[in-house]
Amino acid sequence: MVFWILISFVALAMAALLGLILLRAHSMAEPPAAYDLRVYRQQLSDVDKDLLRGVINDSDAQRVRTEVSRRILAADAQLQKQSSGSPQPKGMSRLTVVLAAALLIGGTLALYSLLGAPGYGDMGLASRIEASDNYARTRPKQAEAESKVPPQPNPNLEPGYADLVAQLRQTAGERPDDAQGQALLAQHEANLGNFIAAYQAKQNYIRIMSGDLEPQDYGELAELMIMAAGGYVSPEAEELLDDTLRLDPRNGPARYYYGLLQGQLDRPDIAFRVWVDTLRQGPKGAPWINGIEAQIEDMAFRAGIEYSPISPPGAAGAQAPALAGPNAEDLEAAQEMTAEDRQEMIRGMVARLSDRLATEGGSAPEWAQLIGALGVLGEQDRAKAIYAEAKTRFADDTEALAQLESAASMAGLEP
Repeated sequence: MVFWILISFVALAMAALLGLILLRAHSMAEPPAAYDLRVYRQQLSDVDKDLLRGVINDSDAQRVRTEVSRRILAADAQLQKQSSGSPQPKGMSRLTVVLAAALLIGGTLALYSLLGAPGYGDMGLASRIEASDNYARTRPKQAEAESKVPPQPNPNLEPGYADLVAQLRQTAGERPDDAQGQALLAQHEANLGNFIAAYQAKQNYIRIMSGDLEPQDYGELAELMIMAAGGYVSPEAEELLDDTLRLDPRNGPARYYYGLLQGQLDRPDIAFRVWVDTLRQGPKGAPWINGIEAQIEDMAFRAGIEYSPISPPGAAGAQAPALAGPNAEDLEAAQEMTAEDRQEMIRGMVARLSDRLATEGGSAPEWAQLIGALGVLGEQDRAKAIYAEAKTRFADDTEALAQLESAASMAGLEP
């Protein structure tokens, strides 16, 4: 209410000032000839002063006096014909004042209704923080958020992959205490966009592993829950992020989602600080760094902070190409394949990737992809050998080793 009172007084003051100027001009109106006479008389006085100072000679002074005197006579004759000047019409002046006031006040209100937040209560900093805390305590739980997420379109799958995941589901269901199977199921349900099933499998994995867990396990579960809720960070996901950051304060994905949470809680100031620190720790090109760079400018605007771009340290590795897939003819033929034939085709794709990495080398994400694929196919010994070779190739690259370790863990290998 204070804001409305303030802008009303400002608008009325501006309208009153404008009206005063218009009405005063009306009351002070005078004939143009009267103004001309004052100017000409001042010119005559200035001529005498210039002559005394020696600026002009007598002949020039006389010539100027004659010209000015002629103009004075003409102005006086014109003044005699006009009893007054040409004043502004009173009715028109008052109408102009009313219209100007209406335009100023109405325009102000219309502009605020467009750009402002009509009906929004006055909120100082303390009130906004209190409102944020209240929302944090009462915001929707995970299940409620999931219920509001619209159905997602089915992803384009390589032939045989859906059958392979279906087999994995069956195996994991028959062996509910198999940590490796639950970890693989979580990974591949996520690949299919089944995030609810993915985080449920991840929960089973955490339950089975009990206390033998890494910080990233909690962070991965939080990420899957956030994806299942359409990007919303629920209280349950927040607890997992807290667990992750308590064990590993520099965990990049958890820091990204924690900043996202603070933005959703209307605390962009906290989100901005967390994201700035995360950008400074890098590494450049990491998925969470890309996510922060895409949103931090808007978060800074919401926080009222002038943002200067920050260049994260480190260089991103080459992006991994997709697993070698079938060509158009293979896709057409796959529609008529049996489940065994499609699985054999997948093995062929894995074999081609393995051969290429053995002969030509590749990036860390490609090696991680191969390890994961071998884990899905159940070739644990081969996956272990590939993991050992990859660690040798990327022994000096901390980021690459982290990617390989994550892939090995998901494949059920000992890091």
